[in-house]
Amino acid sequence: MKKTLLALAFASAGLLAVPAAFAQNAPTHNDGWFVNGNVGRASIDKGPYNDHDTGYAIGGGYRWAFTPSVALGVEAGYNDLGNIHVKNVFNSNDVVEQGRSKLHGWTAGVNGHFNLAPNWYVSARTGLYSWKGHGLSNDVNPIRKSLDDTSWYAGAGVGYDFSNNVSLGLNYDHYDASKNNVNLDTNMVSVSAEYRF
Repeated sequence: MKKTLLALAFASAGLLAVPAAFAQNAPTHNDGWFVNGNVGRASIDKGPYNDHDTGYAIGGGYRWAFTPSVALGVEAGYNDLGNIHVKNVFNSNDVVEQGRSKLHGWTAGVNGHFNLAPNWYVSARTGLYSWKGHGLSNDVNPIRKSLDDTSWYAGAGVGYDFSNNVSLGLNYDHYDASKNNVNLDTNMVSVSAEYRF
């Protein structure tokens, strides 16, 4: 986990250092097909869980430019939000054998890319989240359950467009995943990279 936080810190510092070096490469458009990926810290602080792990997401889609600084589009992707330990006030071991959570699923939704300056942007996304997970119920006597459902996800980010084709960003996303008294709602803070064709 320390390596993930260190990578996030370096990536964030890099985002702050690049404007002067790449100012001459200001993008002229941000529409078309794209692929992207994120990696970062996924965390749960509900029910029997209060911990974090490394999560990742990959996706792609298409955006239409409505103005030179506003592009809206559709996206689809897959994520794996790690395995979170059961909270234990006495030590770092699992309270229950095989008690870790697991959450992964497919996303389909809409997104926006909004340039605030020639290279800097903010982004937003939301849509459906078709997920599968395993976790302990929030009961006096927890039961491990395997679940699947369709819910929602939403997120926002900030980043830097190096060119018409390449961006790096820092994102916050929420994935809603609760069912049958098992709460696997997960938040992820991640570094992302995007390539536009």
